[in-house]
Amino acid sequence: MATGSSGRSGTDDGDPARGAAPAGRTRRTTAPRSRAPAARAAAGTRGTRSRARPKAKVAPTAHAHTAPDEPFRLVDIEPGRPDGLKKKAIAEELARHRGRIAALQARLYAEQRRSLLIVLQAMDTGGKDGTIKHVFQGVNPQGCQVWSFKQPSVEELAHDFLWRYHAKVPTKGMITIFNRSHYEDVLVVRVRQLVPEEVWAARYDAINQFELALTQAGVTVLKFFLHISKDEQKRRLERRLDNPDKNWKFSRADLAERKRWDDYQVAYQDAIMRCSTPHAPWYVVPSNSRRYRNLVVARAIAGALEAMQPQFPPAESSLGRVHVDD
Repeated sequence: MATGSSGRSGTDDGDPARGAAPAGRTRRTTAPRSRAPAARAAAGTRGTRSRARPKAKVAPTAHAHTAPDEPFRLVDIEPGRPDGLKKKAIAEELARHRGRIAALQARLYAEQRRSLLIVLQAMDTGGKDGTIKHVFQGVNPQGCQVWSFKQPSVEELAHDFLWRYHAKVPTKGMITIFNRSHYEDVLVVRVRQLVPEEVWAARYDAINQFELALTQAGVTVLKFFLHISKDEQKRRLERRLDNPDKNWKFSRADLAERKRWDDYQVAYQDAIMRCSTPHAPWYVVPSNSRRYRNLVVARAIAGALEAMQPQFPPAESSLGRVHVDD
């Protein structure tokens, strides 16, 4: 898997929906119905119960938001995993969905007609790196690229705010992952007051237009907010301090950002509310549990790829009569 980085403000961390909700309301989703590929990428259907021997099925869920400007409260969404899910069952389901992703990605890459953009956003320690590492195991590195956006360069600042992101969107056949993204320009820029409100507030519409243009060009857009609690962030920061092998991932800047937790929650809530559309919905993923987080994201991505129905190109005719000389 190719990786790269481009500028962004802030620090890096270490580490899909049933039919359209009324007026775009956020809700828990488990069974995708027929609709745009991105919005079909919600967690899949629940398993049926066997009469002879009831067996629990893992039914990972995400909270989909599919229409702009419908209020919701991020604080009302539980960041922990549901009770009763066994680690072994989660691991088995994750392996199955990774296999689906790898097989479908091979078709997408060979087809060379469409592409997939995955946006990962989270608070510090939210698990973006870990999600990439565990969800994309087995994916052909030739067809997948990761971009991490750090502080903008002088050249990037000399262009419109979307310029550096547009330059990294996936070409046909590719899966591209944004580890942080264009949403930083309505998140960290807002919270740190790097530009006036009238500047960052106008960016919501620009982002919606940008994502619509990508969709019309054959790019399926999936956006995930990896939702953790403030207490869970504290535990993860402390583990980085306690483990010498993790010390390198700790930054005092994370503590400064932690003091702005409430401001960031409001900023994320507004970004999700203002920039959720049927063609590019946001999915809020309960992420206190790493294993559950990985499963939810993997199932969503596999569902989106399946909805795209990529196909291998047709073979040359009369291959059955072809003989390979010694």
